[in-house]
Amino acid sequence: MTQPGTAGTMSKEMQDCVEACMACHSVCEETMSSCMQMGGQAQMQIMRALIDCSEMTRMCADMMMRRSPMAAEMCALCAKACDMCAEACMSMPDDAQMTRCAEACRRCAQMCRTMAGATM
Repeated sequence: MTQPGTAGTMSKEMQDCVEACMACHSVCEETMSSCMQMGGQAQMQIMRALIDCSEMTRMCADMMMRRSPMAAEMCALCAKACDMCAEACMSMPDDAQMTRCAEACRRCAQMCRTMAGATM
């Protein structure tokens, strides 16, 4: 049985959100690598936020692409993970990679919040 809104192509908004999720996932992975090179105990909170965000954005994109009936809820959770990651990254505002990651997270969070309220 087909769920409503599951047939056909993705809307432009959903495609944009998937792309934002995948871009955020990629930047989080790059930022994790950067953090590991820096070292230090203070990085653990940031690393946790990066890992959570990286995993959530990938899973969120996957769920939207397969038209999961839980995609809207995942988008809401993803937005929360992205917000937390952006906040953690901004604890190091002088680091260009952290700033780049925070920007990607904010963009993804905004798009995911929009999708969470949309009929998928």
